[in-house]
Amino acid sequence: MADGMEERGHQVQVWAPKSSFFNLPLKGSMKKWMGYIDQYIVFPAQVNKWLKGCSADTLFVFTDQAQGPWVPLVANRHHVVHCHDFLAQASASGKIAEIKISWTGRQYQNLIRKGLNKGKHFISGSKKTQEELLKFLPEYPLSSDVVYNGIVKTFAPFDLFEARVILGKKVSLDLMPGYLLHVGNNQWYKNRSGVIEIYNAWRTKSKAKLPLLLVGEGLSPQLAKTLEQSPFKNDIHIICKLGDEDVRLAYAGATVFIFPSLAEGFGWPIAEAMASGCLVITTDEAPMSEVAGDAGFLIPLRPDHSPAIQEWAVEAAKVVSKVIDLSDEERQIAVKAAINNAKRFDHDLAMNSIEVIYQNIANGHTISV
Repeated sequence: MADGMEERGHQVQVWAPKSSFFNLPLKGSMKKWMGYIDQYIVFPAQVNKWLKGCSADTLFVFTDQAQGPWVPLVANRHHVVHCHDFLAQASASGKIAEIKISWTGRQYQNLIRKGLNKGKHFISGSKKTQEELLKFLPEYPLSSDVVYNGIVKTFAPFDLFEARVILGKKVSLDLMPGYLLHVGNNQWYKNRSGVIEIYNAWRTKSKAKLPLLLVGEGLSPQLAKTLEQSPFKNDIHIICKLGDEDVRLAYAGATVFIFPSLAEGFGWPIAEAMASGCLVITTDEAPMSEVAGDAGFLIPLRPDHSPAIQEWAVEAAKVVSKVIDLSDEERQIAVKAAINNAKRFDHDLAMNSIEVIYQNIANGHTISV
């Protein structure tokens, strides 16, 4: 963000807490509390000193909603808060059973929320995030805009078979026939278990034997157990520590990208995959459906009880078969639609939109773009 604004001719300073008390030779919870002193006692005092040297037209940008506790420091000056997702807030209020938040964690999220309540201008990364923001603010802010994240230009179409050859050599697999792909970590909402369930259901009915690549971190013990129970475990490959260029190759060479996420703030991999010319199957829930647009192949949200999960996986597997069985002409049309859809998430377009919003706020305007 800072680099983008500097490139557009704006003067930028980055203010952030420094580790002072945190560096004391302490361990465990005491060290954590020393970090809180740095953030919520030392840093605010420093900010109040810095504010005396700032002109009235200075705009204060909070790059993440988690910085909410500091919003009151500049609530009466030009400011804007970028919001990416409110999963932590939902967890703290007990709305996400998969995440257990400690008492101190709930107090911390409450502190964030109280700070955000003082905010007057917001930029959300998706309409879904904007909706969640407006639900808990005490009143409608002076401005609330949506600017989709901008993906870097390295995610671009690449020759399908060349990508498979290069990536195959790096991971020591024969990928020329194609493969199913998922990119993500072990967070519950990424639904890696659901990816394996869909793959199992698809392989059970399909004559094709394409492998599944799970790109990201190593499996958690629970996910490792799910993999071990798969009758097709020998064709499921965990690919860790791929560089950005290799991830791009993984997208570009995939037969289909499966992203049955349960929740997101935006859904970066959907946009990255489409920009790379990859067809995407994702959840028919915002913001995943919002990012996929008309170019995605959508499946229902995975249910949370066992009998229905198997039915869900079978239905999702039918969508996998549909994508894999597309004719060359149909596939070319679908790929073109995916690439065009991903153009909505251009980095320069995002930065230009953000710049306009910043200027409106700094000039006392509240017109949404």
